[in-house]
Amino acid sequence: MGATNVINSTNTSNSIQVSQQKSWKDYLTLAKMGIVTSNLITTFAGLFLAAKYTGVSLSDNLHIVLFALVGAALVMAGGCTLNNFIDRDIDPIMERTKERPSVTGRFQPNQILWVGIIQSALGILLLYLTTPVAGLIGIIGLLVYVVIYTMWLKRTHSLNTIAGSVSGAVPPLIGWAAVDPGLHTFAWVLFFIMFLWQPPHFLALAMKRCEEYRAAGIPMLPVVAGFEITKRQMVVYVAALIPVSLMLYSFGMVYSIIAAILGIGWLILGFAGFKMKDDIKWARLMFVYSLNYLTIIFVLMVIVHI
Repeated sequence: MGATNVINSTNTSNSIQVSQQKSWKDYLTLAKMGIVTSNLITTFAGLFLAAKYTGVSLSDNLHIVLFALVGAALVMAGGCTLNNFIDRDIDPIMERTKERPSVTGRFQPNQILWVGIIQSALGILLLYLTTPVAGLIGIIGLLVYVVIYTMWLKRTHSLNTIAGSVSGAVPPLIGWAAVDPGLHTFAWVLFFIMFLWQPPHFLALAMKRCEEYRAAGIPMLPVVAGFEITKRQMVVYVAALIPVSLMLYSFGMVYSIIAAILGIGWLILGFAGFKMKDDIKWARLMFVYSLNYLTIIFVLMVIVHI
């Protein structure tokens, strides 16, 4: 009886300690706020451009702006939180993920699951309040990311990057659909810019963390096919991205010139990878360039329309 009390007391103490360790930062870590923030830039770009080309005043429809941005953020946060829940068996193996709250014990698995479900549900509801199409796109993006990518392809096939690219490309579509559910051709160009941008971005990360993915049994392209094939794939996507980004030439000369320079610069860096001896250093450069490319080109889209 005494031993039982000691055990119960210890368990209670541990539970209190875990609870005390939780903070709002832990929830933000589960939500992968870096991903959410960068994708909110593309969501806003879609929203802003849709308003410009349909003549809708965002200042007179601030509720749409609020619902679209908060809704998109919650859906993305929910998807990332559910990703943490599903990947809690492999995250302890990888250096970059082993300190996540889902690994360290600051959250119980069922808590992570419910946080992800609640975030996703609230996000879909807010998107639906803008237009049903925005809500539907949010659902599709969430299902592709959580079910097709995280639960299935990430663990079984190197095509996981393509599935992740589909879900990662929906934020500008969500933003556009919140204003214009008809989805103008420009909205689909934004989608394909995001779709083509992601493979070289995430394959660069996969090269940097190749041995970690190998240890975790995740069949990323660098793991199953090697660096040379991965480099070729990355260059192909960057090369395809350039003409797609220039399909928005009607955005003006400034946009077209800067988009071309950014794309060609990235392509040159891509080809440089076949000459550089340090593959990991090259992968880091490609990764950083990709982040700058995404931010600059989507912010530029907004600026040239102000």
